[in-house]
Amino acid sequence: MTEAQDYGTLERGDGTVTIRFSRQFAHPPQKVWRALTGAEHLDAWFPTTIDGEFTAGAPLTFRFTKLSIPAMSGRMIACEPPKLLEFTWDDETLRFELDARESGTLLDFSATLAEIGKAARDAAGWHVCLEQLADSIEGRSAEPAPEGERWREIHPRYVAAFGPDASAIGPPQEWQDEYGPA
Repeated sequence: MTEAQDYGTLERGDGTVTIRFSRQFAHPPQKVWRALTGAEHLDAWFPTTIDGEFTAGAPLTFRFTKLSIPAMSGRMIACEPPKLLEFTWDDETLRFELDARESGTLLDFSATLAEIGKAARDAAGWHVCLEQLADSIEGRSAEPAPEGERWREIHPRYVAAFGPDASAIGPPQEWQDEYGPA
């Protein structure tokens, strides 16, 4: 099980809901940046493809490769290699900030959501994605668990931490059709 400090936190602002995570990698920012942005690396951890230019203002298209979910659109807000990547992802904003440290790179990731009800669901999903990102960066290629198993393991922790209003919306029906009920 992941250490408690690896769990994301929920911030409720004035009309906003943001999930935040921090991860430390024993690698330079350039290597972490490649894992965040390289098409050949995204499949290891990100839930969709990212089609479009990595320049501010560029339109983006996100396609799920493992689920029958329609493509989503977004827009690149900021792309400052190897420090900042921020874009809209459907009705959410994802922000990846990399800070060089003597020991490697600190990644601060945030997902600003359109509605509170899916915060626990999405936090568990991003938690799993960040674990997969770490495995990819570290070159670990362990036998993957059945899809959704890790999410099911950690989701109750986010439900308990974030509360009932942040747990009102479960996985999309397409996910449940493919991987079973949540």
